[in-house]
Amino acid sequence: MQTVRRWFDRCLEAIAALLMAALTIILVLGFVYRFLGMSLVWYDEVASIGLAWLTYYGSALAAHREAHIGFPGIVNAFPPGLRVAVTLVAEAIVIGFFLLLAVYGTEVVMVLQGSTLVSLPAVSQTVTQSVIPIASVLFIVAELLRLPEVIHDARTGGFEDHELKEALGSTDSAREPALGKARS
Repeated sequence: MQTVRRWFDRCLEAIAALLMAALTIILVLGFVYRFLGMSLVWYDEVASIGLAWLTYYGSALAAHREAHIGFPGIVNAFPPGLRVAVTLVAEAIVIGFFLLLAVYGTEVVMVLQGSTLVSLPAVSQTVTQSVIPIASVLFIVAELLRLPEVIHDARTGGFEDHELKEALGSTDSAREPALGKARS
């Protein structure tokens, strides 16, 4: 299972990195051409689509890495048995939401058949909007791959509060140089 999780993580990371690189190139090209007085007609539309794609695929990657906003302190306050039940309900809600998004995203893609981008008539809107159902399915897969670990954490010591850990880590590292100066 860990091999599948690692492979899935690397694929999502590669997609996000590729999208980030492509978006950077598009933005630089748009800036340079506009600076030279030769604005690209397609720049704004393609850049906004690229940002949407990066958001969707990046969200699936964040879900896989447990980087979305959560409330571990509240869930950890429950006794282990209730913590597992609350966690399973929360996971079911998230998966259910993305299942609905995948279904209705597919319907949106079907409705847009035959439509093209305004600035690039050769590009179908079904391609640009396909990110909705595809990323929704990837989000569901990410949640399902994490589910055994999530259930294990809910049964045992609870969930780690990453935001709190990061905040305390940055506070501790900010104090260390100051303590070092006081001792000298």
